[in-house]
Amino acid sequence: VGFIYKKLIMTIRKLFLLMTLFVGMSISEINAETKDSLWTTSGYAGLKLTQVSFTNWATGGDNAFAFDLQGTYQADYKHNRHVWKNRLELAYGLNKTKGDGLKKTSDKIYLNSNYGYEIYKNLYASAILNFQSQFTRGYDYAISRDISVSEFMSPGYLMTGFGVTWIPNKYFTAVFSPVAWRGTFVLNKRLSDEGAFGVKPGKNLLSELGANLKLESKYEFLKNMTVYSRLDLYSDYLRKPQNVDVNWEVQLNMVINKWFSTTLTTNLVYDDDVLIGLSDGRRVKRVQFKELLGVGLQFNF
Repeated sequence: VGFIYKKLIMTIRKLFLLMTLFVGMSISEINAETKDSLWTTSGYAGLKLTQVSFTNWATGGDNAFAFDLQGTYQADYKHNRHVWKNRLELAYGLNKTKGDGLKKTSDKIYLNSNYGYEIYKNLYASAILNFQSQFTRGYDYAISRDISVSEFMSPGYLMTGFGVTWIPNKYFTAVFSPVAWRGTFVLNKRLSDEGAFGVKPGKNLLSELGANLKLESKYEFLKNMTVYSRLDLYSDYLRKPQNVDVNWEVQLNMVINKWFSTTLTTNLVYDDDVLIGLSDGRRVKRVQFKELLGVGLQFNF
């Protein structure tokens, strides 16, 4: 069974990466062939590096090296009453010090697609598809460096739903899906047996039916300084609808010149089904928060 799961995970990962590459290349070809394109595209790919070295340094310190890869691509289509908004976010980062060894600092796969058909001015009947996961295994280093707490598709989140989309201007989008199914996948057998991420022990899927509200904004408040904010709120009709899951991400991108930039990313998460392990062995509900600041190479397109 373990061998089958490993093969399945590797196959899904390869197919996802190939699909991402194919979609990106297809959109690029469409834009290249059509001067008066119906597509609006934007994005960036960046590499942030940090290195420090000590030799006979009196005040002490550890040699360290860190890198963080980030990529974002947005492709929006609009024609007559049709609108189709797509966003892909990928991130991966590692940190290595002499004392602590190699640690993962960031790992993200985010893909969102939203199609709408205009039924009234700036109001669209819409359908959404959202997928989230990570590339590699993750560890809670305060507890164990050997036993992973996550990996690709453990968890993996897939959501689809129907509702309405409101686009009053080019800076803001609100999507309300009163009928939204969300599946939480835990394909790792050990994590599944532990009941991680809300699945029942021994099961690989937590299925939820509820409502989702997504508020999305992108605004250039100063020249070459852009802020992107995305807030997701989800309530499960069938289990404790009063407990709303929150996922709020803010990305600040400050372009220095054609090749260099500074990025600041924050992510606040609360999920009633996710328990955080403590050093004393207890597992409790907690608000999760992550912040990432990087300066380095960035290519905008």
